[in-house]
Amino acid sequence: MHMNEIGNWQHVHTFGTDEYRTGERRTHWVIALTFAMMVVEITSGIAFGSMALLADGWHMATHAAALGMAAFAYWYARRRAHDPRYSFGTGKISALGGFGSAVSLAVVALFVLVESVGRLASPVTIRFDEAIGVAVVGLLVNLLSARLLRDHEHEDEPGSGQHHDHNLRGAYLHVLADAVTSILAIGALTAGKFLGWTWMDSITGILGSIVIARWSLGLLQDTSAVLLDAEVADRRREIQKAVEADADNRVADLHIWRVGPRHLAAIVSVVTHEPREPSHYKELLRQFDDLAHVTIEVERCNEDRTCAAA
Repeated sequence: MHMNEIGNWQHVHTFGTDEYRTGERRTHWVIALTFAMMVVEITSGIAFGSMALLADGWHMATHAAALGMAAFAYWYARRRAHDPRYSFGTGKISALGGFGSAVSLAVVALFVLVESVGRLASPVTIRFDEAIGVAVVGLLVNLLSARLLRDHEHEDEPGSGQHHDHNLRGAYLHVLADAVTSILAIGALTAGKFLGWTWMDSITGILGSIVIARWSLGLLQDTSAVLLDAEVADRRREIQKAVEADADNRVADLHIWRVGPRHLAAIVSVVTHEPREPSHYKELLRQFDDLAHVTIEVERCNEDRTCAAA
């Protein structure tokens, strides 16, 4: 066989990560909006003497940094998609970006909690009219950003319904957290202005930190499941059932992991009395459109041992 003929059995390992995706483009738009609002809030906080606006501005700065991390994850996965050092591609970088966003969300929740408790103990003077106005503008910006990201948070995945783009989901949760804190801030500032309940600012901050922490925990669980290949339990059972439904096949060993936003890889070890070519077993798995990289190992079952025992 000539060496150039081996290409007939080779394939690329990009699995869609080399494409410039809509989620990446929209993340860039949201970064621009978030950064602009951050500058407005920090400037307004200094000008109006409002610690609430200043703190929220720096809070938004942490989200801008997290969104930048999401954009970097998209860029890095696309830039390194053909790098041979990543033997199965850069598909998990999206989940890694989401995991990083989840960690930063947890830090934000802790920051809001500490700041809120501190203000509950030592209240600060708030210029309510200016603070409410800027908070309303911030809410509108956050809702627009959330809408831009929400439309593309899920992507159709062949053969298994929907698949989360965890990187985009992390970015979405960041702007959603900003929107929730803006709503809470508007409510607290309104109550402080008309009812004199200045303590509401701190209480709503504590509630907001709890909500953000719950989102962080959920995203940590989802992304860690992808990074540790714990999300494919259902597909594992379906693949084993498909292989064992043919003849006397038994699956002795099976490994499945994600290699792209909509692609899985699998190594299947089959034990049978009547071994056939690997192509036969790959044909049994053709129904699973998300299986992009399949390796089959076939072992003959010894006459003195049953395949069931194997």
